[in-house]
Order: sequence, then C-alpha cells, then structure tokens
Amino acid sequence: MCSSASEQMLTIATGNAGKAKEFGDMLGHQWVIKTLLDYPEIPDVIEDGDSFEANACKKAVEISRVIAGPVLADDSGLEVDSLNGDPGIFSARYAGEHKDDAANNAKLMREMDAVPEGQRGAQFHCALAIAENGAVLATFDGIIRGQILREPRGSNGFGYDPYFQPDGYPITTAQMEPRDKHVISHRGKAGRDAAAYLKQHFDCL
Repeated sequence: MCSSASEQMLTIATGNAGKAKEFGDMLGHQWVIKTLLDYPEIPDVIEDGDSFEANACKKAVEISRVIAGPVLADDSGLEVDSLNGDPGIFSARYAGEHKDDAANNAKLMREMDAVPEGQRGAQFHCALAIAENGAVLATFDGIIRGQILREPRGSNGFGYDPYFQPDGYPITTAQMEPRDKHVISHRGKAGRDAAAYLKQHFDCL
C-alpha cells in the first residue's frame, strides 16, 4: 500500500518528452512521474536487443538498478509490411544515430516511393516492461494496424504519426486529439495493461 508521495514515484525510462507525456496521461496523476531527463547523470542504455521486448526489458532492468521504485520502459516503432518489417527496432534511428523525426520520415518516403496504394500496410508496435531492483516484473504488448500515406497530415504526436492512418479512421494519428489517440494506439493498449498491473501490485492508482 502506498502511503507517501515518494512511494508513488514511477520512473519512465525515456528521454523522449512526447512519450513521457503520453504515459503520464494514461497513468493518471496518482504517480509522481520521473523520466531520464530528471537523471542526466545516468548514461544511456544501449538498445542492442533483437526485439522490442528485449530492448524494453534491458532498459527497465538497468535503470531500476540505480533508481528506487518501479521503472517502466518501452521500445516501440513502425513495422512496414512492404519493407519486411523495417524500420522496426531501428525506427528512432532509421536515418542515423541522431534520431531525427524529419530525416526518418524522409527516408521512409524514399523507401516506399514505389509501393502502390493498397500495399502500404504497416503497424505501430509497442512493448513495455516494468522492473524493480534489477528484475523484470511484467511485460506488455500493443499493436495498431494502418496505412502509410504519401503526404503528412496533422501536427500532434511525434515520429511517424503524420504519415500513419489507422485502419478504420479517415485521419492520421497526428490529426487525433491525444485522448482519442490513446484509446486506439499501440502505446495506449500496452499502457492500459501496465496501469492495471501497477494498480494491482502497487495499489497506487
């Protein structure tokens, strides 16, 4: 049972402000949310796993060894059918190690230039891991299917959102209001399962 604000601290193992805000919105205000931006002295975790889950687990475990309380880590990205699942685990670094959204999207458009309509299927895939004291407590998975457009639409979200139109929707994830995106997104699906786990095991939500 949580009895103080310090016991309700949850660290999200990311330096991506967009991801941190999404998780904060999903988890609610009962947690004191910290991110790696609050711990600049902690070196980056090298994401050298061969899957989203492997990378999420590695980040959660390594960060939980140096920060008290539960740590939530994710690895997520875009898997394009016509590119054999690329960019996949390299989504954030698709155009280089500098992790530039505009450059990543430009490369995606080049790679998909010859892919015709009707064959531009893709999915956003998110894996989450919760760890504490250097051990994985649980993992969660979420996927949303859609199509890759040729032109960007919308200014919300981040990453590949302006080009991703979810199946069954006339707009991209970058055109959605955050609360609507959370309902259907890969991160929203995995995040709700993670929130339920945290509520059950830490009794803080």
